[in-house]
Amino acid sequence: MIDSLFHAIDLVFSWPAILWLAVGMLFGIFVGALPGVGPNLGMAVVLPLTVPLDGITAIILLISIYSGAMYGGSIAAILINTPGNAAAAATTFDGYPMTRLGQARKALAVSATASALGGMLTIVTIILLSPLLIEFVLMFGSPEYFLIAMFGLVLITVVTRGSMVKGITAGAFGLLLTSVGIPVMTFEQRYTFGILELQDGISFVVALIGVFAIGEMMRLAAEQGGIVKEDVELSGSIASGFWEVIKNPISTIRSAFIGLGIGAVPGSGASVSNFISYGEAVRSDSDDTYGEGNPKGVIASEAANNGTVAGSLIPTLSFGIPGSGATAILLGGLLMHGIRPSPELFGAELHITYATFIALIVGNVFIFLFGLLIVTRTGHWFTRINTDYIIPLVICLAVTGSFAIRNNWLDLAFVVAFGVLGYYMVKHNYSIIAFVLGIVLGPIAEENLYRTIELGGFPVFLERPLSILLLALTVLVLVGPLIKNQLEARRNAA
Repeated sequence: MIDSLFHAIDLVFSWPAILWLAVGMLFGIFVGALPGVGPNLGMAVVLPLTVPLDGITAIILLISIYSGAMYGGSIAAILINTPGNAAAAATTFDGYPMTRLGQARKALAVSATASALGGMLTIVTIILLSPLLIEFVLMFGSPEYFLIAMFGLVLITVVTRGSMVKGITAGAFGLLLTSVGIPVMTFEQRYTFGILELQDGISFVVALIGVFAIGEMMRLAAEQGGIVKEDVELSGSIASGFWEVIKNPISTIRSAFIGLGIGAVPGSGASVSNFISYGEAVRSDSDDTYGEGNPKGVIASEAANNGTVAGSLIPTLSFGIPGSGATAILLGGLLMHGIRPSPELFGAELHITYATFIALIVGNVFIFLFGLLIVTRTGHWFTRINTDYIIPLVICLAVTGSFAIRNNWLDLAFVVAFGVLGYYMVKHNYSIIAFVLGIVLGPIAEENLYRTIELGGFPVFLERPLSILLLALTVLVLVGPLIKNQLEARRNAA
């Protein structure tokens, strides 16, 4: 472990990895500060452009964009009451009132400091706990890996907001798409219709780019004008914002660990953690000025959303289960560069996992310095960019990048098709995350089921304690909502 840690430090601080880390952070903060753009779109556009990079450098770039965008969302939330992404939604509750009170710089300083400290604290915690994580992850074989994939698919019933039928339909369609091509187990053609370009299947990365990039640009194209139509004046004390966080260590630590815990649960993510953290801050504090410009409200939201980044890496790296759109794209980057999420990332390839963690620590230092020195003075410029310039640039990058991944002309048609699909899925309230879970976990489930059958068939699932536990959890997730509804019905009848 110590050797892996030093190897990871050497990888992160080598050239050009450290350069791409800085570029990723800058780009992430930029796209995070633009409402309607955010980490999903930023990572999806950059993903195919990482082809010339080595695997670890590409992951460092992508994870930097993710972390930077999570912080960047607070800029628009504080200045114009429009969160750059869902992870900063709770930041508007007190961030924008602080701007209205003439404390915009203080609010931005609070955001940068809380984000950086929350992110670093959770990453250091995961590194310290990694011996326990390693012991646990290395217990997984093909049967457990299949059950983890099935558990991820069952989580569709959890991550779906609104109609359960729509969520299951989206997930099933994602699963259906993974059946196209030649599987690695049997080498038989499935649904290729004699088309040579379909033998390798439908690219998971192309699907992500289409759904997140092209689909989002179609949505933005329906909106008129720029991000904001009013100017914002920056005023207030930067130093007081920094010391506000330092004076409230309990709030910062509590919020960071709330983000870590929620981020580790697939399907939750920062869109949930920032609200829960904010609610806990209000509940546990006797101060009744929340919602009126209380800096502790900004601390709660921002420490939680950057803490969520660390938590979301645990299921993504260990089992290949993305908990959000951003981690799904990160997973696509791992697979594209031949890095397979598995227990090996906590074993023989531990240096890759540690390199990701070290990159996040360095990135949070970058967020702290850039936020205090640059954003607090020039943050209003982020809100003035017109979407008419963003849309054509993103579409060109997305289409070009989709072709560059496999040099497959059919991928150009797929990226457009998935873009239209993503647009209408959002418009009609079909879960994008359910679709992503289906298309990501389908191949994992199929391959490990095939291996498990070769090992001895279905009785293998009942011979190992961990398999039995995973089966029980899967059944619990399936029947839990039904039991809950029955109990509520009886309580209401009584």
